[in-house]
Amino acid sequence: MFLDRLDKAILRQLQADASVSNLQLSQDIGLSPPACLKRVKRLENQGVINKRVALIDQSKLGPCVHMIVEVMMHEDNLVKNQQFIKAIQQCQQVHECYKVTGEVDFVLVVVVPDMPSYDIFCNKTLYSHANMRQFRTLISMNRVKYDTCVHIPDN
Repeated sequence: MFLDRLDKAILRQLQADASVSNLQLSQDIGLSPPACLKRVKRLENQGVINKRVALIDQSKLGPCVHMIVEVMMHEDNLVKNQQFIKAIQQCQQVHECYKVTGEVDFVLVVVVPDMPSYDIFCNKTLYSHANMRQFRTLISMNRVKYDTCVHIPDN
């Protein structure tokens, strides 16, 4: 998909603040409000913009622990991997899941309020999957960087 400089400017502005009004957005990028709205709608219809959300400060809601979990499977089997992926997609504690190459098959970002909650997650989600061979947990001490913005190249 071809994105011109105005499309990219719109995307950068909306990544910074999706609540900006169309009038303000159009002024920021130097486009008329109707033309700006038309571009935003096109980007939404084409799936470039697939969702607008509010980012919530998890620490304001109570304690939370972020875990990075490396999961190794017994077999590299498409059907069994799809079963695991389906289970992970339904698990609210898993905020991100990556199918990766190398010794590890999946990397999960798991967020729970405390260690007993993580133990429950492990028992219900990881240990219950027949193809899961082992997993390794890395406990985050501090989130150094968190960015939801996608890099948009200039050309």
